[in-house]
Amino acid sequence: GTALRLLFKMLSSCSKVGDPRPGQPYKGGSFYAFLPDNREGQKTAMLLKKAFAAGLTFQIKSCNGEERVTWGLIPHKTSWDGGKARNGYPDAQYLSEVCIVL
Repeated sequence: GTALRLLFKMLSSCSKVGDPRPGQPYKGGSFYAFLPDNREGQKTAMLLKKAFAAGLTFQIKSCNGEERVTWGLIPHKTSWDGGKARNGYPDAQYLSEVCIVL
């Protein structure tokens, strides 16, 4: 089937109050997520978009002494294949699981 590919561009910036180390510069990046291009996938894409707008998609983590943006607690499929072990498909439970989280 065809895939929806979502791109989240997170710019490098300075962390805010409430982040692990306020005022520290952190590194952004481009993050991709994949969904099936069907009704359920499109509905999930809308929910993921709302979560992103609410600031729930990413978190800032310290990695080797450098602050960087990483995925938060909402599971995203970052690959179209490779199965569940590689954050990809096939994974029959993913859409229902992510909708429960959202």
